[in-house]
Amino acid sequence: MSTSRVLELLERIASLLRSEVRKTSAEDGLEPVHIMSLWYLTQANRFSNNPLAVGEYLGLSKGNMSQRLNVLEQKGLIRKAADNEDRRRVHLEVTKRGLTVLAKNYPPKAWPATATEVSLEKRLDRVLRRMVAENGGRTFGQCRTCRFHQNKADAPYCGLLELPLAPHQANQICLEHEPKIAA
Repeated sequence: MSTSRVLELLERIASLLRSEVRKTSAEDGLEPVHIMSLWYLTQANRFSNNPLAVGEYLGLSKGNMSQRLNVLEQKGLIRKAADNEDRRRVHLEVTKRGLTVLAKNYPPKAWPATATEVSLEKRLDRVLRRMVAENGGRTFGQCRTCRFHQNKADAPYCGLLELPLAPHQANQICLEHEPKIAA
């Protein structure tokens, strides 16, 4: 299969998924970017649940992201919380209502029935990593797949930030993620 055909297929799949999310999210007065922001925040760890990280993940400017987050806050889907150590930093938390809206809209209803091939996930993961590397972007991977991830005293630990992690945080995505180097 040619690389242009692969790109065409990925673009069409992405278009269909966005279209489905657009239809369902419109019922809540939202756009797909709002739903993806909620999704990201449910996956992000405590180092990555801030406005700057959400914007970087979605590829949006600071101003654009700020407007999108204001909509989510006004609708009661997220709340802002000051950082316990540095009051200038803001963390974003998805509310119960936000979780309900997210569950209604994402993943799109057609996705589970169509995306069951495991090898597809591995191949798309390689494509994504290559694109990120080519564009100098961040991987936003799960902590447990990061080169800095360690286990200390049978608990997850971030070697980059030198901080212990709660067990569930090893499966969350992180702004500082760097893929493990293949042996």
